[in-house]
Amino acid sequence: MSKYTPLGVTYYSLLGLQPKASNQEIRRAYRELSKHYHPDTTDMPPAIATAKFQQINEAYATLVDSERRLEYDKKIRHLYINDFEERVNFSTHVSRSQWRNLSSYLDPTERPLSAGELFALLIMGLALLGCLVIAIIIGLMRPELTIQPIEPPGI
Repeated sequence: MSKYTPLGVTYYSLLGLQPKASNQEIRRAYRELSKHYHPDTTDMPPAIATAKFQQINEAYATLVDSERRLEYDKKIRHLYINDFEERVNFSTHVSRSQWRNLSSYLDPTERPLSAGELFALLIMGLALLGCLVIAIIIGLMRPELTIQPIEPPGI
């Protein structure tokens, strides 16, 4: 595994961490993953387990060392910027929807609502509106259920 891959697996994602993770979080994630992927303790084929374990070790060694981590973060940032610039041709007009698709930083699971989800939202909105209308009608038809002002005791 290379030290960084543009828009691919980073050491952070390999360990299941965010880039702002502390050394303690890095160590905790490393311990958990090393228990799971260590060739002596896993049910995975030895070749796959060894490769995965080596990737985890490389990620841990880089992220736990502050100097190596800083250098790695710079390389990742540089690759994301270069990849973004390659994907964007600034000489042509780019619509808003195309611009969103070009961003390297957006969550790939972000998507517009489906027709079924929009329909469900419509039904919930209509149900809420119906409840409000019923409450208003009941309040108008049965004045004893409405809040009456309290009159101060007469002196």
